[in-house]
Amino acid sequence: MVTGKQHIMIKGVKEGLLFLLDDSCPFEDLLAELHHKLEKTHQQLLSGPLVHVHVKLGTRLITEEQREQLTDIIRSQGNLIVASVTSDQPEAREGSGFGGNINTITAIVRSGQTLEHEGNLLLIGDVNPGGTILCSGDIYVLGALRGMAHAGTDGWKDAIIAASLMRPTQLRIADVVSRPPKEWLSNESAMEFAYLDQGQMQVDKLSQLVRMRQEPILFKGV
Repeated sequence: MVTGKQHIMIKGVKEGLLFLLDDSCPFEDLLAELHHKLEKTHQQLLSGPLVHVHVKLGTRLITEEQREQLTDIIRSQGNLIVASVTSDQPEAREGSGFGGNINTITAIVRSGQTLEHEGNLLLIGDVNPGGTILCSGDIYVLGALRGMAHAGTDGWKDAIIAASLMRPTQLRIADVVSRPPKEWLSNESAMEFAYLDQGQMQVDKLSQLVRMRQEPILFKGV
């Protein structure tokens, strides 16, 4: 049982839940308190429909192993999805974009749901009609994209949106909006991606991404 000073604050926000983590206590104490809060204190809050969690680390920098420990505890609650884990000392961006790191989330974004993410995102699952993904980096959907996707939400025009099945109601990259949905009905069986070319949105087979991106993509589970 966790006693004494509380190192974690959980707040309800428009996007779901915000976890504010103390950046001065030992990491092991943080894990113990997080496990206790989710298992005991917040059972009523955490029961019900899908909830997106945004974790704020303060000025703490963590390793990949520590990130996995945090997210494993949160994901042990069946209705929680870790949408972001961020620090006040963010990793430097490479080149003109976000570099090659990409976070992975397994979920189905249903009608009326919005998934917001900082950085590059690989979604293993579908985006149903009426569902929305908002992402400051690239978006890769390993499934059917039938809802709305907005990549480069902070203005990054080199972002892309890729999907195994490209059937969006709308695509946006930075401030550029896609063509009408009926124009995305191609007969291609290969994964496709949307990108900006001289301010106009274009679509191509994902195998052609190498023409735009030379750096490898590194996958990070969240």
